[in-house]
Amino acid sequence: MIKTAAELISEAQTRINCLDVASAKALYEASDHAVIIDVREANNAAESKLKDSINISRGLVEMKVPKLCPDADTLILTHCGGGGRASLSALTLQEMGYTNVHAITAKYDDLKNCFG
Repeated sequence: MIKTAAELISEAQTRINCLDVASAKALYEASDHAVIIDVREANNAAESKLKDSINISRGLVEMKVPKLCPDADTLILTHCGGGGRASLSALTLQEMGYTNVHAITAKYDDLKNCFG
């Protein structure tokens, strides 16, 4: 049976830490070394991005995050346009060995309003 994207996302969200905007902001502000990774495509990030985020498209997460975050305990917050790609990316990072990964499962506009 072929799984749909929605099924994969739902499964991922049972295995990762999902955050709403307010919880993500509080966690981010309480950390000295948090990283916000925007897993949207580069053209989306070029149009608008969170001021503290780093754009790494979902397809490049496995190759680029280890250089950015060599410490497995780094607080990593993933986000996208609505939470799906962020959830899949968070699961990938967790499977890679990162221990403090959270997906922000909120709409981008809500994130932008909160994080700037």
